[in-house]
Amino acid sequence: MIDEIEITIAKFIYTGILAEDTLMKKIGRYIVRGQLGRGGMGRVYKVEMPVTGKIVALKLLKPDPLLTDLLGLENIRGMFVREAVTMANLKHPNLLDVWDFDEAEGMPFYIMDYHCNNLGTMIGESHMIEKPSRRIPAEKAVRYIRQILEGLACLHYAGVVHRDIKPFNVLITDYDTVKICDFGLSKMRGYPFRGPSNLKVGTPGYASPEQQKDPDAVDFSADLFSVGVMFYRMLTGILPMKDPASPQAHNPDLDVFWDRFLLKAIEPSPLRRYRRARSMLAALDDVYAVWRGKQEKICRYPYPTGLEDLASDAPATVEYEKPRSRPLNVDLKKARRLFGLDELFRPQVYTENDFNVDVDDVVADRATGLLWERSGSEYPMTWDRARHYVRGLNDQGFSGRTDWRLPTVAELTTLLMKTYPQETLCISSVFDETQRGLWSSDRRSPAAAWYVSLDLGFVAWHDHTARCYVRAVCDRSGSTDEFNAAQATGERS
Repeated sequence: MIDEIEITIAKFIYTGILAEDTLMKKIGRYIVRGQLGRGGMGRVYKVEMPVTGKIVALKLLKPDPLLTDLLGLENIRGMFVREAVTMANLKHPNLLDVWDFDEAEGMPFYIMDYHCNNLGTMIGESHMIEKPSRRIPAEKAVRYIRQILEGLACLHYAGVVHRDIKPFNVLITDYDTVKICDFGLSKMRGYPFRGPSNLKVGTPGYASPEQQKDPDAVDFSADLFSVGVMFYRMLTGILPMKDPASPQAHNPDLDVFWDRFLLKAIEPSPLRRYRRARSMLAALDDVYAVWRGKQEKICRYPYPTGLEDLASDAPATVEYEKPRSRPLNVDLKKARRLFGLDELFRPQVYTENDFNVDVDDVVADRATGLLWERSGSEYPMTWDRARHYVRGLNDQGFSGRTDWRLPTVAELTTLLMKTYPQETLCISSVFDETQRGLWSSDRRSPAAAWYVSLDLGFVAWHDHTARCYVRAVCDRSGSTDEFNAAQATGERS
């Protein structure tokens, strides 16, 4: 019974979008465009604001019957209202904002900013959280964790313990900044927890040992334990279990200083781990400064250890079958097979590119026969706007060409590089690195399309209203026949 309760109150399941029972439905004055997820206390919908058409997220109180039996509807309602009030009264760049509060058919709801990305999706975490996930490069992981700690410092200053810090509760904006969300399980000063003594609060694997024993007795260090677990996973791809291994045993990029920091962060005893977000942040900055200094020294040498092999393993004479250029409709069940991906949606085979940078701000790849924009769109945009962007390139004859197209997943994955320890830090990309996530022309459904994350090296999907960058492609040969056919196919599908 305890396991059932634990899952009911802590688990939030991201269900995707466009569930049939939500289409064209209204909650209050908001038009429902899809369900984003559901949890023990309610559901989160993607909704459209009237008049402006702006897309926002709506959280509706719709508790699980088991949770209602355990806590009572009025108690749950009070928790829900306090969550909204807490979020609305906290103003910080790394905390999610609440914009509106209302009721529909007797149930309260509130409105938040809509962000289509979250850390759980980025690392490829599934409902079986013990399975390996994608690693995040140290530099990017540190930037995210710094922002999470900054947000928690503000939260803790207000006397709030989040109690459910985990990857799926860390939203990532279009401009790659962090927003902490879901305050439904928060412990707030002056509001003791009212519920059965056997009720588990938090997410297994991320909740601190003391929180699992007594949720109402925890202090701020419980959140910092969860941050430590999340950071360990981001850097190693492994969820630390009891007696976790040294982080550098899973990631050779790390060193003993990382080991000390991470293992202290996930100490079972709250007295031996970091007590305040600011102190953890200061310790992180010290560790990262030392590590970054070592990497810079490595990069000063003409050929860092192993870099000669990395370069010599990429001969310019390798020939590849030309990547598919025609857009496809590919549902999730067929995606791995059709796109040639592993369990974490990364390419099973990588391309050894032979890039040549042209003076017209384009990059030719002699290995694949493709010609790419060197940069791409300055800002992220919806999928429909992405297609307009490409048409604009052709209308202006960018780089003397009129056959630019939105690339397929097959074409985009040729740009992904298999990660190597340390040495890749010393290699500069021939492309503008602003464009991290790129739209493809391949669709997942009538309202969703596939994209490729260049910085993390995986394939995923977004609904068309999400925003990604665009990098157009064409054939080096200059033929427009296949381009015209591909565009026609894409517009009919």
